[in-house]
Amino acid sequence: MKRRELLLGGPALLASGLWTPVRAEGAVIKFGQSASLSGGQAEYGEDVRDGILAAFNAANKGEGKGPRFELVTLDDGGDKERCKANVKQLIDSGVTALLGLTSGAAAEACLQLVEDHKVVMLGTASGNMGIREDKLTMAYHVRAGYDDEYKRMISYVKEFNMQRVGYVYLKDTSSANQAAMNAALDAVGLKLTASVPLSRNQKDFDAEVKTLLDAKLDCVLFTTNAHPISAMVAGLSAGKYAGFYFASSFAGQALIKDMSGRGQSIIMSQVVPRPNAVATGVVKRFHDDLAALGGKARVGFTSLEGYIAGRVAVEAARAAAKGGGGRAAFKNALAELTLDLGGYRVRFTTQSEQGSRFVDVVAIDRSGRVIG
Repeated sequence: MKRRELLLGGPALLASGLWTPVRAEGAVIKFGQSASLSGGQAEYGEDVRDGILAAFNAANKGEGKGPRFELVTLDDGGDKERCKANVKQLIDSGVTALLGLTSGAAAEACLQLVEDHKVVMLGTASGNMGIREDKLTMAYHVRAGYDDEYKRMISYVKEFNMQRVGYVYLKDTSSANQAAMNAALDAVGLKLTASVPLSRNQKDFDAEVKTLLDAKLDCVLFTTNAHPISAMVAGLSAGKYAGFYFASSFAGQALIKDMSGRGQSIIMSQVVPRPNAVATGVVKRFHDDLAALGGKARVGFTSLEGYIAGRVAVEAARAAAKGGGGRAAFKNALAELTLDLGGYRVRFTTQSEQGSRFVDVVAIDRSGRVIG
């Protein structure tokens, strides 16, 4: 890398999260992120990070005095223990809050740390219900949880009179996720026909595919990252499965790319507006700010989710700075934050850390286009 690029900050540094453009005036507010930047969830983690950086970059270019924002990102590869070590390191380094963790299971493993240290964990890019328990005080969410996603997916299942339902999930995630799925089914008078747990780093899915094929299902609902879904859909298709595929938001933009490459369609629940809906205010600004970021940042549902989390963090930190800043002030600012980003509203109260329940169900056609 050229010395000038190192000093001024080139696209490679910006996209890496190692550098964020800053203004000369104002205090620096640092946020910490533990993200999956390697392994099977690497693309997902990169997208969330880049969305946050786009929001911070835009805020730092804004006119007038005020705080500037930096993101310190550490790779956890989706591993719980690495995530816990990263979170401890970030808390000890003095970050104002944690932002945009990319694994729900890993974030759940960090809950005791954030509660003990009174550090907000904002905008985890997961619907994991284990980080949404009523007893928690430091986990704030800018997106819907799996309970809302499952209700929307199951309403579609019921509308089209599908009776035999399969559910595929990562077995190291919270049992609260399975409870949410069962509750959504119970509400419309359905039960799971097949429930298939997967190991997080599993490579071979032949046994699980056979279980699903033998169950003669009308639909399969996945709550995993993209790779297992792509691999299992390939196996199911080879076995002449003729039913529907559903995936939660956890699969991210990577699944859309994978499925279009296979000429396969899928129905997905999404927790942010469609990234091609450029007439929507938040989406238009997202496109502009992500383009200004440069590097290899990708437009998609996942980077938009990160961008929204970043915008919320900026607004809360600005409000907190007026009261002197710090971790407690940031939490207090969040607890009273109502924010309309232009087609996407986030509202926290002292009684609720769930800022949005927005869920959209989209169909991805065989060419990877969002068609409904």
